[in-house]
Amino acid sequence: MKIKIENLFKRSGKNKEYPQLFSPGSEAPGFSLAASNGETLNLSEYLGRPVVLIFYPADESSVCSNQLALYNEALHLFEEHGAQLLGISVDDVASHQSFAESLNLQFPLLADDDPAGAVANRYGVFNKRDGLSERALFVIDSEGIIQWSYISPRKVNPGAHGILEALESLRKDPTHSH
Repeated sequence: MKIKIENLFKRSGKNKEYPQLFSPGSEAPGFSLAASNGETLNLSEYLGRPVVLIFYPADESSVCSNQLALYNEALHLFEEHGAQLLGISVDDVASHQSFAESLNLQFPLLADDDPAGAVANRYGVFNKRDGLSERALFVIDSEGIIQWSYISPRKVNPGAHGILEALESLRKDPTHSH
């Protein structure tokens, strides 16, 4: 799947319906989840480097597929900042493995399925009405502190611009080391 590079840099406007969830400086809620790579991953394993959490509604949906394919294609840009990407949805590991394989994803997808949406709920992005995660992004610094978050409308791919800006601001701020 080819992604136009200019789509990486489209600005995602302010979304009045979903204000920023965490003010900068909030500690990221910890978690341990089964991953598409067969491992169980714990957020604390990534202390010392930035982490981008990508909550998305469902494997195999068109917007989710486009969003994750975009991040996969732009992976080198995230890696330049030393960042680890982690995709999270309520789908199970088998679904994640199939989805990751179909898109040739080079970052893990985590199964927030036991109980469904428990981690998304801790981040304030679980929709209890339909049992799915909202489409939300979090940039966590190397010390486990949320520095940026954004909720996108479900049918809108939020792109990578906001994430890359947040990672760049970590690089410029001498109090955040990688």
